[in-house]
Amino acid sequence: MFDTHELGRRPGALQRLTREVAAPADLGIDGVIGVPEGSPVELELRLESVMEGVLVTGTARASAEGECVRCLEPLRREVVADFQEMFSYPDTDDRGRHAASGDDAEDDEDIIPLEDGMFDLEPVLRDAVVLALPMQPVCREDCAGLCPECGVSLNDDPDHHHEAVDIRWAALQGLAGSLGTDEKDDMSGAEPGVDEKQEK
Repeated sequence: MFDTHELGRRPGALQRLTREVAAPADLGIDGVIGVPEGSPVELELRLESVMEGVLVTGTARASAEGECVRCLEPLRREVVADFQEMFSYPDTDDRGRHAASGDDAEDDEDIIPLEDGMFDLEPVLRDAVVLALPMQPVCREDCAGLCPECGVSLNDDPDHHHEAVDIRWAALQGLAGSLGTDEKDDMSGAEPGVDEKQEK
């Protein structure tokens, strides 16, 4: 929670804050990459008082951990997420201004109200950081991944390969393998006889 009492309600008033907070649970993409719970998140905030409330603009910096989607090796990424959010004053403030009603009220549903001059940045921080994380994290851009046949890391052995067998020829290879050596010898011995008969 952050306090806006020092900022006051005079439009144009400005306050800058630098804070380090502990990362909340589940700050990331489950099973892919995320900021570990309790790890430090550095916040640089700019609080500006406006007619409707307090406009908060900020940057969050954190270290995310995950797994490369190609080679499955652990990885760490520095994440920088920018965000901006309006926190509104209560429905009736000390100037007697009331919140809009009817259709205009529906437009204001996305505006988060201040509670006793305090605002909770966690939902905004969560949205910003998750959107800044890579959906397909890789340990490096040219990661070759794993061999689809045996799982060997192609980064460690770039020349690794398997002899590809065309399934259309697989039956003929099986037939060739089933011929015994005697049959091969008989066939090779018959060939000269055929040639001799043809010569006569």
